[in-house]
Amino acid sequence: MRWEAFLAHVQERGEYTTPQEAERAARTVLALLGAHLVGEVRAELAARLPETFALVLLNPLLATEPLPPERFLRATAAWIEGATERTAAWDVSAVLSVAADAAGEELTRRILLQLPPGYDLLFGRPERA
Repeated sequence: MRWEAFLAHVQERGEYTTPQEAERAARTVLALLGAHLVGEVRAELAARLPETFALVLLNPLLATEPLPPERFLRATAAWIEGATERTAAWDVSAVLSVAADAAGEELTRRILLQLPPGYDLLFGRPERA
């Protein structure tokens, strides 16, 4: 996916007024997500993102263990000035749903297997019971 298209989709889904707001959310969320993914899955997702966002995802930040979704939202809120957990949930969902579109269903399924339960909702891909 091209940079402009990715950012336009994030801006639309997040209802951001400027591309800069969408970019800030994308950089923060993808940096945190990248810290939670490993191996081939991380590299494959990076290959499907615009280069700038791929580099953010591949940044050598590594979490000692994947955060549950609630803590991921808190971490996102802590990284975005003026954010609350509620606005962070909006940011995370906007970015991760666009990333899931770029990844495709099969890769998104493998990404979700690396993360604790509950991320399916953040990616806009609720698991069916």
